[in-house]
Amino acid sequence: MDTQYIRNFSIVAHIDHGKSTLADRMLEITGTVSARDAKEQLLDSMDLERERGITIKASAVTMNYVYEGHTYMLNLIDTPGHVDFHYEVSRALAACEGALLVVDATQGVEAQTVANAYLAIESGAELMGVINKADLPAAQPDVVGEEIEHILGVRKNECFLISAKTGMGVREVLDSICELMPAPKDRSREKTQALIFDSHCDEYRGVICYVRIFAGKLQLKQKIRFMGAKRTYIITEIGKFCPKMKPTGELGTGEVGYVIANIKQLADVTVGDTITDDAQPADKAMERYAPPMQMVFSDFYPGNNTDYPKLRAAFDKLALNDASFSFVPQNSPALGFGFRCGFLGLLHMEIIQERLERENDIDVIQTAPSVSYEVMARDGKITRIESPTQLPDPGHIEELREPIVRLEIITTTDTIGGIMKLAEDRRCKLMKTDYLSPTRVMMEYRAPLAEIVYDFYDLLKGISHGYATMDYEFKCFEKSNLVKIDFLINGTPVDALSLIVHRDNAEPRGRKLIIKLRRAIPRHQFEIPLQVAIGGKIIARETIKAFRKDVTAKLYGGDVTRKMKVLKKQKEGKKRMKSVGNVQIPQKAFMSILDTSD
Repeated sequence: MDTQYIRNFSIVAHIDHGKSTLADRMLEITGTVSARDAKEQLLDSMDLERERGITIKASAVTMNYVYEGHTYMLNLIDTPGHVDFHYEVSRALAACEGALLVVDATQGVEAQTVANAYLAIESGAELMGVINKADLPAAQPDVVGEEIEHILGVRKNECFLISAKTGMGVREVLDSICELMPAPKDRSREKTQALIFDSHCDEYRGVICYVRIFAGKLQLKQKIRFMGAKRTYIITEIGKFCPKMKPTGELGTGEVGYVIANIKQLADVTVGDTITDDAQPADKAMERYAPPMQMVFSDFYPGNNTDYPKLRAAFDKLALNDASFSFVPQNSPALGFGFRCGFLGLLHMEIIQERLERENDIDVIQTAPSVSYEVMARDGKITRIESPTQLPDPGHIEELREPIVRLEIITTTDTIGGIMKLAEDRRCKLMKTDYLSPTRVMMEYRAPLAEIVYDFYDLLKGISHGYATMDYEFKCFEKSNLVKIDFLINGTPVDALSLIVHRDNAEPRGRKLIIKLRRAIPRHQFEIPLQVAIGGKIIARETIKAFRKDVTAKLYGGDVTRKMKVLKKQKEGKKRMKSVGNVQIPQKAFMSILDTSD
């Protein structure tokens, strides 16, 4: 198809502003989906996405739309809105020339709107403003239009007022995409270059690559080369998403679709790799994606009914479909063999855990998540550690650095006081305040990631009655006065419970946590001592009392020495049991370590 009639665009927005609903209306209006097949959130194919009402994976679809007598091919990539799936958005934008920025007319510009808009501007995509839910009684399109103009520089009078639910104004948006969005450059005569922007694994057909053709073309039975992996394959099927996979036999310049080439090894496909023709390869590969920086780390160990190889296979499969997830083998004396996994945030971690359990039918034991730190040794060598267990001996450490993020909070003006108090308690430093309107304000903080990653967002929502939104972006590692807290259960240190905290909070935090741990670990047949240590110094102790059977119940009458003998025998038995007994630590004990509430 002539490239001047192709439009590749993405929909970006804050979570819940109506991206997937707008995609549904576009599919209906262009006739891509029949009325019989139409359903809400059609592009959200995972059960998890439909249950939670959020988009987790970016998904592509090709639509044909007639405008001014010409048939245009519209390639839409629907993206997630949550801060944890920021990387999915950046990958989708790399395959597009334009982006629709959707803003809720009742909520206004929110933290993730700003982050995604800047992401689109950085990628060079043409931005078009769309104000959704304009038909609701609480809608304030004029106020929201001014916010968009003030923060993002998209003119208020150029924004489209629509209702994605009813379809109002959606046809005008489609017309404007054809008229105003740039077409891909015509590079059909050049050597083939196709970017892999996503992939997933099919049990029967191997790896399915989602591609955008930037130069040349790809066709059936063509011998192709992966420039990064340096492997060659023959295309067995090629086509487009309409929204189901539809073989077309060929993809030309500017088009978006899928390639199946009997790829059995998951490791051979890297998102961001370039596909070229094996006979006439391109001179150089396309610019690859910047690798995602995992900020939250947690250990996963096989639970009941699961063995280590099965868990390994499940992780391999997930890592192919999610390029922002990483894992390395790990061994713990308390929990055996498992994996240390890296995530972009806590929701990302939760989603991975649920996908592991659902898609692969396995049980996992997961430790409390932690963030990564930088250690500068006395010899000047800098290493990055992803768990407290990797921390070297304090005598070898010159300085310990923690990750610092730029935190943006958008809230209503009446809740500023409560939010500032929360931020202050978490060692956050206010950098600037910007009033978006008389009732809404954007605050920018410099914050330690470890303090905001776990329950900060929940507390923020509570203080602001659900109105505040936040977004964060990693800036650097900064020197801080940090110490490691160790937990000893029955005299044995449990690595999976260790924490790195600021020295000022270490003692009070350790005392609070050991009380929570005592409540979380069930009683055993023997007494269990719990201790908290900083270095070699024990700072707190709690004891879980043993179950006690009344062994004297059957004794009646006679001398008291009979009872004393039986009790002494019971005491010796418990002592022996304690020396060989294993303490069962439930999953909730690991998570109780993170709870900062009293």
